[in-house]
Amino acid sequence: MGKIIRLDPRFDKIVPKGAAIEKLAGGFAWSEGPVWLPREGAVLFSDIPNNRIMRWKDGEGLSVYLRPAGYTGTAARGGETGSNGLLLDPDGNLVLCQHGDRRVSRLRKNWSFEPLGTHYDGKRLNSPNDAVYHSNGDLYFTDPPYGLEKRMDDPAKELPFQGVYRLPKGAS
Repeated sequence: MGKIIRLDPRFDKIVPKGAAIEKLAGGFAWSEGPVWLPREGAVLFSDIPNNRIMRWKDGEGLSVYLRPAGYTGTAARGGETGSNGLLLDPDGNLVLCQHGDRRVSRLRKNWSFEPLGTHYDGKRLNSPNDAVYHSNGDLYFTDPPYGLEKRMDDPAKELPFQGVYRLPKGAS
């Protein structure tokens, strides 16, 4: 479908020569936060406007994996309510940046959410966006206002800044 332009020969160690870009699914307003599930041989990604996580697997195609994914409340609201960044914790559990619920959570085996980060200095986070685990188990995440209906001017915004945070391993 598409071709890869190589600017550095070291890239060949990561992506084989002759590899092509392939469209797996389409028709989304926008999608973000892909994560590979090695146990399933599938990829998950956030369909933010539709508040769901999609799953794609070769031979099976596309399916809804989780809904709701970012906003679990019942009151109607606007803004970017879905999950965004997805990643696996060191134990292989799915961790979600939940724009609508304004938190970073781990998905439990019973499909409920375990909040990992919700507040800073007693104030609610804006809307966690992307995250990564350090090799020592610490979780780093960004917190822009994208999930707030009026973003920077939203009356529900409690923090006067956007930040990058570290949640140390074992902290809650």
